[in-house]
Parts: sequence; structure tokens; C-alpha cells
Amino acid sequence: MDLLTNAIKAHPWGSRTAIAGLTGRTASGPEAEMWFGAHPSGPSRLTRDGVVLTLADAIAADPVAELGRPSVERFGERLPYLLKLIAVERPLSLQVHPDAEQAADGHARGDGNYCDPWPKPELICALTPFSALAGLRAPEQAAMLVERLGVAAMRPVVARLAAGDMLSALRVLLDLPGARADLVRSIVWAASAVHHPDYELVTRLARLYPEDPLVLAPLLMRRHELEPGQAMYLGAGVLHCYISGFGVEIMGSSDNVLRAGLTGKPIDVDELLRVTDAAAVPLPVEPDGDAYVPPCPEFLLRRIVPGPGRTLPGALPRILLCVEGVVQAGDEVKLRPGDSVFVPASEGPVTVAGDGTVFCAEPRVL
Repeated sequence: MDLLTNAIKAHPWGSRTAIAGLTGRTASGPEAEMWFGAHPSGPSRLTRDGVVLTLADAIAADPVAELGRPSVERFGERLPYLLKLIAVERPLSLQVHPDAEQAADGHARGDGNYCDPWPKPELICALTPFSALAGLRAPEQAAMLVERLGVAAMRPVVARLAAGDMLSALRVLLDLPGARADLVRSIVWAASAVHHPDYELVTRLARLYPEDPLVLAPLLMRRHELEPGQAMYLGAGVLHCYISGFGVEIMGSSDNVLRAGLTGKPIDVDELLRVTDAAAVPLPVEPDGDAYVPPCPEFLLRRIVPGPGRTLPGALPRILLCVEGVVQAGDEVKLRPGDSVFVPASEGPVTVAGDGTVFCAEPRVL
């Protein structure tokens, strides 16, 4: 097995303390994510025989030994998952991910919306209280909440929601012409008079995105509050936005993101609405023993508190990430918070032990 050195992504929505505090460092700026995996945008690094190489290069040199034949036969010569620490200080962009067929077709079209031909299912497990918007409300409920603002310019949106057409209402918001800053100011003025967390979040989003009508997202979407240890799965078509918190995230190893708002990046309205499923909602994932098992083959996530010992069978490519205490992996590797190790499929069974907590990522192919 190989100790990993991992990329940190310094997006402005990140935290100066969460990842740095876990890893015993001082951050020079916001740190949003730490990546553990072989994704080309930020592959982990390891040292073998005195040579530093990426995990992607190690896999390419002997895919069957590193990944195991079941994973190679199911996903090809690539690690199918990407594990992350994610630290959300400011809300992320409102976004949705495609399913496998949509990703493959979109990448083949070459229209610029799809970086690769892979889906991007996600699961978030909270390390601290974690807040998110995910999945759309019943349109009739959203109509009532938007109508309560009393903003005349929102009447076409309310009418479409009242008719049960959530995607049409989203299109109206995304295609609004003219002075958007004036509209957002009207929305903020009205929302500030309603003392409820969803309306308060509208005003918070408007301070960050003063010209984006999608600051209305809290009135259109479902709010989710996760406590430490709770997990939520986001499949294809689920519109979502992480609001705040620190957690362990695992996803299909893909960069395919279609944005809907709360962003300065381009938005393809037609493709966004084609991929968004108005009925799709996130799924709470209760642990089965120590495993969070989502309804996708690319990954499962284990949260292990090993104590005197817990043995993981061989034949799968695993990444172990320590988040608390000290955990011994195998005979030689000792993991402290923020430390991680890649266990190739050829390693055989691995025993973890100690007074700590370790997350284990693996594909669902056995």
C-alpha cells in the first residue's frame, strides 16, 4: 500500500480552517477540497522505489494489479471514484449532473458541456453539521412561497409553478431579460420582511450574487440539514447546492457539471433543463454496518472505527482516509488525521486497528 500526497483546491467558497485544522496546518487562503484519487485534474501522488509518480500513472502501468479484474471489467482501466474532503464556507453554484447515457452522448457531441463520458453520482457524509439545497419542491408549494414575496415580476414564475411546471418556471428565471439587479433588490426587500430560514437564505445568496434571480433557489428547492455521520446521495438529475459545512464526499470520477445559477460560469439553459429531473430527490443513506451503500456501482463509502481490528478483504482498489485519532493500516502504515493510503487490489486483505476513525472508498463490483 502507498501513502498519498493529495491536491488541495483553493476555491473561494472554501474554508481557511476546516481542512487545515484537520491536517494540522495553517492555510494561506480558502481551501475548498482535498482530492484523493486518480482524476487528471488533481491526481494523488505516491512514491515507489524512490520514484514519485501519480496514482493515475501507477494504475496505467498495471491496471489489473492496481484495480483488480472485476473493476477493470466493469469500469475500464481507471479508478471509478474520487474521494474528497469538502469544506463549504460559502454556497457553491447551483448545479446538476448527467447520468451515464447523457454523459456519453454529450461528450460524443463535443458541444463543450461535457468534459468526459462519465456520470457523476455523489454521496456526502457530514463531519460537522452540513447544510444543502437538493431536489425541487412540489411546484404548488414553491408557487405559494414565491407568491408570498409579492414581487410583480415573479407572476409568470408563480403561474408556471401553480400549473405544476417547475422546469418551465426555472426557464423563466434563467431567461429573464433587463435589469436583474433591480429585480434581485425587490426580491431581497420582500424576503427580508419574512422571518423564516428559507427567506433569510434568499437574502444571504443575494449579497453574494446581486444580479442572479436564482437567489430564489431556497423557495424552489428542498433544504437538508445533516448531522455528523449522516449521509445523502445525489444521483443524476438532482438539482443541488451545498450551503455550508465540512464533510467527506465520494463521487464518480468525472468533471461533468451543468450549472443553473449562483455562479459566474456559463449556463447552457437548454441542456441544463434537459438533464434536470424535476421529480428527482436526494436519498438519505443509512449505514449498513459500517458501509454507506448508494444505488450506483462506482463507489461505496465505509466509516470505520476499528478498535482492536477490522479486516477488509482484498481484490478491490481502496483509499483509506483518517479523519480522527490514530489508525494502523496493515503492519507498517500509521495514519493520523488527513493521512491517506492507496491499497491496490493485489495487496490482499488489510487489517485496520486503533482508536480513530477512517473512511474507506471502494467500487461496488464484488
